Amino acid sequence: MEERQADPTFAMCRALVDGAQLSSFVGGPFDVRAVVAGIPADVAAVVLNVTATNTSTAGFVSAYADGTERPTTSNVNYAAGDSVPNLVIVPVGKNGYVNLYNHSDRGVDLIADVTGYFTRSSANGYTPTDPTRFVDTREGLGTSRGMVPGRGQFGVQVAGTRGIPAGARAVALNVTVTNPRTAGFLTVFPSGQSAPNTSNVNFSGGQTIANSVIVPVGADGRIIVRNGSWDPADAIVDVVGYYSPDSQSAYIPVRPARDLDTRDASQWPSGSLKAGRYLYSTYGEEDPTATAMVLNTTVTNTTGAGYLTVSPDPNTLWQYQNKTHTPPIAPNSSNLNWTAGKTVPNLVQASTGANGIVDFFNRSGNNIDLVIDIFGVYDRH
Repeated sequence: MEERQADPTFAMCRALVDGAQLSSFVGGPFDVRAVVAGIPADVAAVVLNVTATNTSTAGFVSAYADGTERPTTSNVNYAAGDSVPNLVIVPVGKNGYVNLYNHSDRGVDLIADVTGYFTRSSANGYTPTDPTRFVDTREGLGTSRGMVPGRGQFGVQVAGTRGIPAGARAVALNVTVTNPRTAGFLTVFPSGQSAPNTSNVNFSGGQTIANSVIVPVGADGRIIVRNGSWDPADAIVDVVGYYSPDSQSAYIPVRPARDLDTRDASQWPSGSLKAGRYLYSTYGEEDPTATAMVLNTTVTNTTGAGYLTVSPDPNTLWQYQNKTHTPPIAPNSSNLNWTAGKTVPNLVQASTGANGIVDFFNRSGNNIDLVIDIFGVYDRH
């Protein structure tokens, strides 16, 4: 890791209840310079849900602090005709602005919902967990079995159960929609409040798509998942961590950097990630105080449907080096879903586990290319 931009003692999470929204048509290549309103002056980074829509060609969007050098990393990748959401954690410039840059040569509509922020004052720290499936409407896990009706919603008990303490103030999720009959969106929000005018996962008919979500927990320890479509859809919710006053990890933005690109033979001579295989990264070896990494994972050159699972590895680096490791077993969770021919991104808050190693599993029957960009780290303080 390099170029840390905040004191780890002070970069904590404070989640907003109501999102603010920015919508702009960005001709490419071009920047949108947006002021992030309604947050305190000592903000270190802001959490945005950025959606690219009305796309006419393939491209990608980069988010970065105003007044800093534009990175070559990507936050949202899209193809012609796509509506693609992705959670983005981005530092805020000293003037309170962030930039969204469209790398395509054609215009695109961008929607950015503010869902939270990290400040340099004491608040809630982060605790990563092993990915745990809390809801699957296809199986009746965590809620009644069957699709979520159009304009319908359901509640999920997250605090005080399954390893999430009763004092959790917010949770980090991966939310997937599948089998939607028509286009629409999912919104996740705290129980006891009305649904905000924002979206967390945007989808088209028949699409399976996932997005990361950070959401406050209601006073009763529950969150609400609402289907904004007029027609039914299935929903899956995996919990990957929580924020609480007792948690000891603080978020630190780092200069965006590309950690892996399997298309680049000079960096990764092994080529594509093979079907049913995994690769690992030793983040904890580079930063032993890290408890989780904030990554943007992108899958491309897909020839069939599948999904990516990211989880901590039970082996040590010594075991890998001495070939005494045990092949890890992927948990029953997903971080990113794709279909043939699609390039799909998703932000991942990846726990480094007990050994500082993170696994990336290709859960499909076909080879894929995987791109991993690093945007931040949760460090013990």
